[in-house]
Amino acid sequence: MTTYFDTVSKSYADVPKSDAGIDTVAFLEATEGLISMFDLLGSSAFAVVQKDMLGNVAKIRTRLLAAPDQAATLEALVEGEKGEKKRDATQGLLWLTRGLKFTQVALKRSQADKAEELSVSFTQAYEVSLKKFHSFVIRPVFALAMKACPYRKDFYAKLGNDQDVVEVELAKWLEALEAIIAQIEAFYEKGNYGKGL
Repeated sequence: MTTYFDTVSKSYADVPKSDAGIDTVAFLEATEGLISMFDLLGSSAFAVVQKDMLGNVAKIRTRLLAAPDQAATLEALVEGEKGEKKRDATQGLLWLTRGLKFTQVALKRSQADKAEELSVSFTQAYEVSLKKFHSFVIRPVFALAMKACPYRKDFYAKLGNDQDVVEVELAKWLEALEAIIAQIEAFYEKGNYGKGL
């Protein structure tokens, strides 16, 4: 039986990480797979989330194509922009990481508590991940999106028929994503790369 995770080109579990950093191309492939998952939520309210994340992917990809020798890893990409006036990829990665954390926290909550509906999982994830970075103008947009979440059982059914396989694959995916997010956040904090963005 096929699951959603079989349809994406790259899993976060397959994104190479080394002392040099996180592979940029593989990370972008895995992230595009996550962004397409919002289609399964079946709500146009999440279109703003998808659009934002895709815009941030585009910023990173633009830098990758413009300076491939300085962008093999996400860390090298950010380092390569360090002295520039405009740091679009650095800003894009920062905001993309925040969006990924929101999604990862929501899905991890949902997986941990099978009685909790997605609207609660996503609302609670928003509270601890993105809300502090959003203005009072943006917060209602996200509040609307959270209320538009499908029922948990319907979403999980779209992930695959065999729920045991879905649970295993989702757990691997989320664990790898959580490690990637932690590595990026630590890198930004250590180098103070988010300052002024």
